[in-house]
Amino acid sequence: NPLSKPIRAGIVGLGMCVPQRVLTNEELSQMVETNSEWIVSRTGIHERRIADSATNTSDLAFEAAKLALENASLEPGQIDLVLCATTSGDYLWPSTACLIQHKLGATSAAAFDLGAACSGFCYGLATASSFIESGMMKNILLIGADTLSKQVDWQDRSTCILFGDGAGAAVLTACSPDEGVLASIMGADGSGSEAVWLPAGGTKIPITQEVIDQKLNCLRMKGQEVYRFTMNVIPELVIKVLKQVCLTPNDIDLLVLHQANARIISSIGDRLGIPLERNYINVHKYGNTSAATVPMALVEAQQEGRLKRGDLVVTVGYGAGLTWAANVIRWNQ
Repeated sequence: NPLSKPIRAGIVGLGMCVPQRVLTNEELSQMVETNSEWIVSRTGIHERRIADSATNTSDLAFEAAKLALENASLEPGQIDLVLCATTSGDYLWPSTACLIQHKLGATSAAAFDLGAACSGFCYGLATASSFIESGMMKNILLIGADTLSKQVDWQDRSTCILFGDGAGAAVLTACSPDEGVLASIMGADGSGSEAVWLPAGGTKIPITQEVIDQKLNCLRMKGQEVYRFTMNVIPELVIKVLKQVCLTPNDIDLLVLHQANARIISSIGDRLGIPLERNYINVHKYGNTSAATVPMALVEAQQEGRLKRGDLVVTVGYGAGLTWAANVIRWNQ
C-alpha cells in the first residue's frame, strides 16, 4: 500500500535577494552616537542592506522566489501554496503572499502570510512540511522576507544598528521518507510580547499624528530580556528536536541559527558543543533580517559548498512573540 509509506517534504530550490544599498557601521556612527568597534564587539555586525523607498517587502520576496523556482526547475503554475513569513508586509492586509502570488503568476496557488517574526521561516518549514506530508499539497513556495529598516527608529541606537532588509525563499516538495524535514518543534510565550514589538499601526493603537510624534509606530526592543530568553530556550530546543529523531548535537553537520547577533550564535554553539565550522554565521554582512535570516543563510551555505546531500541541518528561529521554532532536515539537494 503506497499510503503506508511516509512522505517527507524536502527543499529542492533556494533563492535570496537583498537591496543594493549597503549601510556600514561607519555611516551609522554619523547618524547616531555610536561607533563601529562598539557595534561589532556587541553584535558582530559590520554592515546591513537597506531598501529604498520604492522597494517593498514583496519586491525582495518576488526576486528571491523567482530564483528559488529556477533553482528547483519549477514553473509558478506548479506551486500549490505561496507562504510568506513576514512582520513587515507591504500592507496590514491583504497578505504579502497574495502580492507575490500575483507577481509570479502562480495562479493555481493559495497564499497567506505567517506572522511569527524572526521565527517565521522555521514556523513556515513546519507548516509547509505538514501540508505536504498530509498529501494536501505537492509544491510549496516558502518565503521569509522583511524590511525592518522601514519600522526602525533611526535615532534609537539600541535598535537601528541591528536590523537590515532581505528575503530568502525555499521550494518544498515531496521526497523520500529518510530525507527532507524530519522533525519540527514550535513554541511561544506571549507573556514576553512586549520584549520586541511594534506598538502602533494595528487596531489597538491606530496611527495618528500624536502616535507618530511619540514614535509608537517604530520597533521597540528590550535587548537583555531577548538575550536571556534566547539562552534559556534555544540550546534545550535544539536537543529536544533532535531527540525526536534519535539524534544528538554531535550529529549536526550544519547549525543554521537565526542571525540576530554573532555573540548569541556562538554562545548557543558553545552550549551545544558545536564548533564554529559547523555553525553558520553571515550576520556580519546583513544584520538581523528577521524572517529572512535562515533562508538567506541556507542560500549562502549552499553557495559556499557547506551543504551537501545527506547532511544533517538544524534550522532555528527565535524572536518577537515571544516565539521559537526548530527543524531537523536531512539535506536532499
